[in-house]
Amino acid sequence: MSRLRDKLEAGEFVVTGEVAPPKGADLASMHAAVDILAPHCDALNVTDNQGATLHLSSLAASKAILDRGVEPIFQQTCRDRNRLALQSDLLAAWSLGLENVLMVTGDDPRAGDHPNAKGVFDLDSTQLAQVAVGMNEGRDMMGHELKGATGFYIGGAMFPEAEPWDVQLARTEQKIEAGIRFFQTQAVFDMDKLERAVEAVRPLGAKIIASVLVIKSPGVIRFVNEHLAGLMIPDAIADRIRSAADPAEEAVLLAAEQVREIRQIADGVHVMPLGLDLAIGRILGEG
Repeated sequence: MSRLRDKLEAGEFVVTGEVAPPKGADLASMHAAVDILAPHCDALNVTDNQGATLHLSSLAASKAILDRGVEPIFQQTCRDRNRLALQSDLLAAWSLGLENVLMVTGDDPRAGDHPNAKGVFDLDSTQLAQVAVGMNEGRDMMGHELKGATGFYIGGAMFPEAEPWDVQLARTEQKIEAGIRFFQTQAVFDMDKLERAVEAVRPLGAKIIASVLVIKSPGVIRFVNEHLAGLMIPDAIADRIRSAADPAEEAVLLAAEQVREIRQIADGVHVMPLGLDLAIGRILGEG
């Protein structure tokens, strides 16, 4: 049983972090990030070709992190694989000891470093969650019996600030019906909207881990606003970072404020430090 599942189902507040597999076979930088973040986190997200850019596979990186004694959250996107490959990787993940999975549809390949790549999108994240539920019950998506069932703790993504909210809520409800038991949100800036989402989702039996993005520079603001669909950093926050004498330090202070608010609202916090890994303790209010 995963520690993440244990704590969330017991009603305890959880902390998750995020690591990116390297663009290459050298794991040294990833291991260094893991060693910094892991003492502060219950589990670490392992991204899957994030931003549609080439990295070591999330499956291999998750296993490497698990071997380091750290609990991973294996992220699986639908963009790069058809239903056969997705199911095969899920079986591989379980056989390697990976229990937490985060299902996401994935970014458009045209936004990444291989813009001529063909997006597969054979399934979406809701359908993939249904596949994982079936595997937990001992069958593949065609209903055929597996020789050995899985036992995944299934997560998905949600967007508390998306409008119209009723459309986003309907999608979230579909994901819960499909079998998703915890959500990691897109970066949250409006705590009232986060509270709205938590109040809607908790009665449905799912947990919400709210994400904090450490906006360490004006360059991050430009990238988010121009390249991340559906996410826009509010002007007041952008101006605070741009006008700071030390934008990175201001970003840490801002993230710490957001974490304090999230502790009063959500079931956990997901910190995306964007390279400021050494500040994780301060961001979490640990001194």
